[in-house]
Amino acid sequence: MSESANSMEAACSERSGDAILRKVWLRLIPYLLLLFVVNIIDRGNIAIARLQMVDELQILSKRDYALGAGSFFIGYLLFQIPSNLVLLRVGARRWIAFLLVSWGLVSTGMMWVTGAWSFCGMRVLLGIAEAGFFPGIILYISHWFPARARANAVAMFMTGALIASFVGNPLSGAILQYMDQVAGLAGWQWIFLLEGSPAVILGFVTLRFLTDRPEQAHWLTPAERAWLAQHLENDNRNVDAGQSLTLGAALANPRVWLLIAIYFTAAVGDNAYGYYIGAFLKSQFPGWTASQIGFLAAGPSVVAMIGMNLIGRHSDRTGERRWHLAGSAFVASLGWAGLALAPSPWLFVVALTVASIGVKGMLPTFWTLPASLLSGPAAAGGIALINALGNLGGMSAAIIVGELESAYDSFTYGYLFVAGTLFIGGLLTLSVRIGRQPQLSSPH
Repeated sequence: MSESANSMEAACSERSGDAILRKVWLRLIPYLLLLFVVNIIDRGNIAIARLQMVDELQILSKRDYALGAGSFFIGYLLFQIPSNLVLLRVGARRWIAFLLVSWGLVSTGMMWVTGAWSFCGMRVLLGIAEAGFFPGIILYISHWFPARARANAVAMFMTGALIASFVGNPLSGAILQYMDQVAGLAGWQWIFLLEGSPAVILGFVTLRFLTDRPEQAHWLTPAERAWLAQHLENDNRNVDAGQSLTLGAALANPRVWLLIAIYFTAAVGDNAYGYYIGAFLKSQFPGWTASQIGFLAAGPSVVAMIGMNLIGRHSDRTGERRWHLAGSAFVASLGWAGLALAPSPWLFVVALTVASIGVKGMLPTFWTLPASLLSGPAAAGGIALINALGNLGGMSAAIIVGELESAYDSFTYGYLFVAGTLFIGGLLTLSVRIGRQPQLSSPH
């Protein structure tokens, strides 16, 4: 066969493979994105509810809020690995559905907190209920997308966090302002009631919509299932032939702990933004209403959503991971430092946007790395381990930023703490040896 004919056949085969992945992407990613939107709204809606809760519940101080925000991670960290191992045993469809119903009920129950103890207790329960969702979805994506196509899939899934910000914050602000004292409930109570209920409904939808594995996908043709299974198996063989670890060995592997440290820094930036965005903006625009603050908080998220997807797509196209991850960390550090130095409220918003782009840009590239090191049960436990221990950064951010605010009556030192942490994350990333991931072969 001529060279020209071979090139044409390869191009046609590549288009066929892209069509299969696009079909899988369109079936799964938009729905997983929707679930993540609901997840992040239910986890972070206290950022807007705080604007009323601290004043209305006189026994809930700013320090109590910081402790309660951080308490979420107690349950979240302890139940990560067990939850992901259960998912591997019973299947993603049933387990994710169970988690949705569980955290939806707990989130709705937040409307009945009366003070610091009940607030912290419900946050711990919410952490337990949500513990398996994010690492479970990352594992689930690795069961459907070959390694070279994974960063873009993860990036689009994680866009849900940004959508949650620019939908959830304005929604929460509007509920807080316009639903206050409707039917005798405070605005913050309506936030938890109205935003917690969708998770319960989606739990039942998930049972009918998700498919556990490609071989069970009736919505793919036999040839499409075979092509996808072949590429996923090739990925597993590459891991097994290279540096696959058991879960026990993963615990002793320095590279796993380095990934935990890097994710710790990303979690500091991501959660400091998520839990305090309302208060950050209120400090710059003190005369604005809760609804206006909510809408303003949406702006940086829109820009960060675009940036995150461009970074994930470029990382997939080039196969390069380390500089995409480290560069995003340095951009995030620059943005957080800019928050401390911004001379005007609108330059503060610009710095906040840069910080958001950098932090969100780290995440899709980062989450391609664990599956390149681990497979099978080790991947299930290892991804959960990295997410669990790395999210100690989220707990630290919630508490430390709150303590610094209470001590200095300002967020300035909190901004600098986050900036320094993310700069360290960039340096740690540069010490990781990450090879380029192989091109996808053509379907036959």
